[in-house]
Amino acid sequence: MIQKQFLSIVQSLDYQKESHLSILFSLLRQPSISTQNRGVRECASLLCSIMEDSGIDTKIMETKGHPVVYGEVIHPDNTLTVLFYGHYDVQPPEPLDLWKSDPFEPTIRDKKIYARGVGDNKGQLIAHVLAVGTLLKELGSLPVNVKFLFEGEEEMGSVNLASFVEENKELLQADLAYTADGPMEGEDQPSVTLGNRGILYSEIRGYGANRDNHSGNKGNIAPDPALASIHLIRSMINEKGEVLIKDFYSDIWPPTEEELAHLSTLPYHPDKTAKVIGMPTLNMSKEEYYTNLCFKPTFTIAGIESGYTGEGTKTIIPSHATVKLDIRLAPGQDPELIYSLLKEHVAHFPSDCQFTIEKLSAVKPSKTSLHHPLVQEVIEAVHIAYDKKPVVLPALGGTGPMYVFTDILNIPSVTVPYANVDEDNHAPNENMGLKEFFNGIRATCSTILRLGELTHSQTSLERNESQTYK
Repeated sequence: MIQKQFLSIVQSLDYQKESHLSILFSLLRQPSISTQNRGVRECASLLCSIMEDSGIDTKIMETKGHPVVYGEVIHPDNTLTVLFYGHYDVQPPEPLDLWKSDPFEPTIRDKKIYARGVGDNKGQLIAHVLAVGTLLKELGSLPVNVKFLFEGEEEMGSVNLASFVEENKELLQADLAYTADGPMEGEDQPSVTLGNRGILYSEIRGYGANRDNHSGNKGNIAPDPALASIHLIRSMINEKGEVLIKDFYSDIWPPTEEELAHLSTLPYHPDKTAKVIGMPTLNMSKEEYYTNLCFKPTFTIAGIESGYTGEGTKTIIPSHATVKLDIRLAPGQDPELIYSLLKEHVAHFPSDCQFTIEKLSAVKPSKTSLHHPLVQEVIEAVHIAYDKKPVVLPALGGTGPMYVFTDILNIPSVTVPYANVDEDNHAPNENMGLKEFFNGIRATCSTILRLGELTHSQTSLERNESQTYK
């Protein structure tokens, strides 16, 4: 039944492509840079209006930071509720000179939409809104209840999302959380992801003398905080990439035999992946690639700065150094605990220099079971929408706040990326393919229709089994 109904909806979507693009473009033209507090509240108001025009009961809800846009379409006879999550804030567009067109004036080139935030995440979240608007127009009502949670702080680390969800548990209660974010796993390859790594982002500052010193006159006398910082980092990780911080790996959940077996069924194209990354080759087996991506933490120097880096020479011993650490966390790791271990390691590192450390952001990892009944329904819905089986990943290498659904609301969470694999999110010339945008709307329609076919008894079973997603 869903296939026939879905085909009818697809025909309606085809007639609305221009109007859907116009709505997306209006959202893209409104800057919403959360880290600079630029246009965020204006964007929330615009999004609220768009949702209301689509037949969604919508309101702006305050947090301690940027507001949440909440919406719902509820029918008392429906027995299943889907909570759609997304974020309307975007990254800063700089460096502007690398953009081929104005980042806040959406432009179509080579069948792609170019604009800041089009892939991350405005083009993906608005797909849910447009899908619901179309279904309401064509069917008169929805077969499931839907709720929308669109935040304005994801690019800041979702600093107030957890407290907002805690304070609004009853309002946000649902059977499934559904997110469209990130790029697909490959070109024209739909994907479903069942978790994500967490993050601990910290800044370490090293201090030597209270001023820069002459590297000859004071060499071997004044301490070098740049070198000391390098030695500190080398004490944290070895040449193999293994983190040496005490108890760093203690709480990681090892992959199950089922998950490892599932990895062997996934496609793997190292040459294509290397091209997307910007490398000539990728010397890694399929098992190594997916294990590293889904189940292992990372340790990355995101930035390091000290001394003179201008043209020519300046012979100094710098007075200070800064290292920014990006640590992605595997399922089971707690960012607060890892931060305490990191602080202890820094505090006990022997050096002539002094070090301080500051936590800049922290997000917990999340995980949902592949075998959850609702997960299987979403996988089938995506298959119907794209007419191609999706790649199902146990976890996403990147970070999102999905733990608020799995850990606070205690519901399963899925992420279905709608953007193309080369969307260049966070970079100049961020883009989303026209085909990918329209297919995303179809995918949301298909999911709502597929979940609407479930009986009340099946929904009750799923609620009972929701305790097993970890």
